[in-house]
Amino acid sequence: MGFKDPDFSYIDHTADLGIVVRGGSLKELFEAAASALTRLMIHGAPPGQERRSHLTLHGDDPADLMVRFLGEILYLFEGEHRILKGVSVDSVSSSNLSATLETVPFDEGRIEIVNEIKAVTYHGSEVAEKQGHWEARIIFDL
Repeated sequence: MGFKDPDFSYIDHTADLGIVVRGGSLKELFEAAASALTRLMIHGAPPGQERRSHLTLHGDDPADLMVRFLGEILYLFEGEHRILKGVSVDSVSSSNLSATLETVPFDEGRIEIVNEIKAVTYHGSEVAEKQGHWEARIIFDL
């Protein structure tokens, strides 16, 4: 499964961390956003016993779905001490998402925390199709 290199850039945002993520399709956009979030949180290749889980979400619109999706990934890290190693979005629409997540245990001795992200915010969140690709704007509370 693993991650592809996500197409994303930083947004200058006071006291928070923001990114713009791009993907060729809505599926690729959600996969790139998951990869970007993981890269923002940690440095190092996550080792350990892999576990696959299935995630199904509903949102009011694509931006709400994105915030909920990334919030679940953040919960895996904060609440279950697991790091996302790979994601495969099985299906996604403007209000529903189904994905397979591959996680490994967080190992403080091998993984460096780069940014301690507290929350994925709705502030300024946006998901839109732009000139033949999809783009998301996401702000994280540090």
